[in-house]
Amino acid sequence: MPEPTSVDRPSGPATSPPTTGASSADSGALTVDSSPPRSAVSADAPSPPRPATPGDDLDAGPSVPEPLLTSAGPVLPLSAPSASEPTSKLPFGRPGRSMSGNPFVFGFTAALGVLTAWWLVQAVMSASSVLILIIVSLFLAIGLNPAVEALQKRRLPRLVAITIVFLGVILVFVAFGLAVVPPLTTQSTEFVDKLPQYVQELQNNPTIRDLDQRFQLLTKLQQYVTSGDFGTQMFGGVLGIGSVVIGAVFNSLTVLVLTLYFLGSLNSLKKLAYRLVPRSRRTRASLLGDQIIDSIGGYVAGNLIISLIAGVTTFFFLTFMKVPYALALALLVALTDLIPLVGAFIGAGVASLVGFFVSPTVGIVCLIFFTIYQQIENYWIAPSVMKSSVDVPPLATIVGALLGGALLGVLGALLGIPLVAAILLILREVVFPRQERA
Repeated sequence: MPEPTSVDRPSGPATSPPTTGASSADSGALTVDSSPPRSAVSADAPSPPRPATPGDDLDAGPSVPEPLLTSAGPVLPLSAPSASEPTSKLPFGRPGRSMSGNPFVFGFTAALGVLTAWWLVQAVMSASSVLILIIVSLFLAIGLNPAVEALQKRRLPRLVAITIVFLGVILVFVAFGLAVVPPLTTQSTEFVDKLPQYVQELQNNPTIRDLDQRFQLLTKLQQYVTSGDFGTQMFGGVLGIGSVVIGAVFNSLTVLVLTLYFLGSLNSLKKLAYRLVPRSRRTRASLLGDQIIDSIGGYVAGNLIISLIAGVTTFFFLTFMKVPYALALALLVALTDLIPLVGAFIGAGVASLVGFFVSPTVGIVCLIFFTIYQQIENYWIAPSVMKSSVDVPPLATIVGALLGGALLGVLGALLGIPLVAAILLILREVVFPRQERA
């Protein structure tokens, strides 16, 4: 008979098979263990973690906080230094917990920020008059720069071109003074000479005589003139007018000097401003900045054209109506028309007042003429000129001037249209392309 085949047993200590209640002697058959061999489990495998017990943390060392990920790499927080750091490196002891989350520190920092902002606002308000002069001078320098560059294209040095343009500006003011001062002097002298005659005519007037008999107007006027109060108030009024005139002359000279300096150093100022932009964006920023500066120059040139049209039209109209000093009034209208919003009304009011001295009919005709001309200038001439020189839609031109005047007065109206042109340029060249790529 063939021998029975032996069964391979797993290596390792022998295990006795489980018994089912029968004795080992009665079990004649060999049973094979079907569980996986223990040799398949590696001896190096880690044992499963033991469940944590409440007493495990009693003998553990100080916990080390997780490092903070910064641009310089992982750094331990200052509020919890490393436990492995030797005490010899900390002669004053370990630093305590950070106070960054302390409500007292937060409140103190917020209050300090509010006080700093309030101080800055007060400083700006205190220096507002000087800042206005600086902004107006820079605005005029940017506006005169196209004329300087036009002369430079004719192979003139920039210094010579600036001198020619600046002398032209001074000549305009001198011509205005020569046209306005002599008539004012003549009229003032004639008024002083005819003052007694005017008083006599008032006394001979029946209405004035009746009022004088009822209320003693002339007597009270004579007493007031001969009293000391009239002299004090008159002297104070003269001093007030003198201070205003001196202040206006000083501000005008300051603007002229600052404009000259800004005009001479405009290129260096632009280069300095462009260097504040990152190098990767400097080329595009410089192109946009040059375009904005060109828009401001176009606005100033367009405003000069509008004022020239107003002055020429006023001169021909006043000459036709035989109003005296037509040239001086036309120059006044042209110069005041440079002031946004209120300038045109000032010039028109002065010219109409002179027309009333000629006759009431001439004064009324002057009022009607300037009212119609202002509507034509605001809604046809100015939008057309500004669209060709600044490339701003007519509606944006009117809205920019109105909003600027409402926010910052005359200065805001002066800067409103160039700022609108700059905003439209940034929207067209930066914002809209970025939205299309998104």
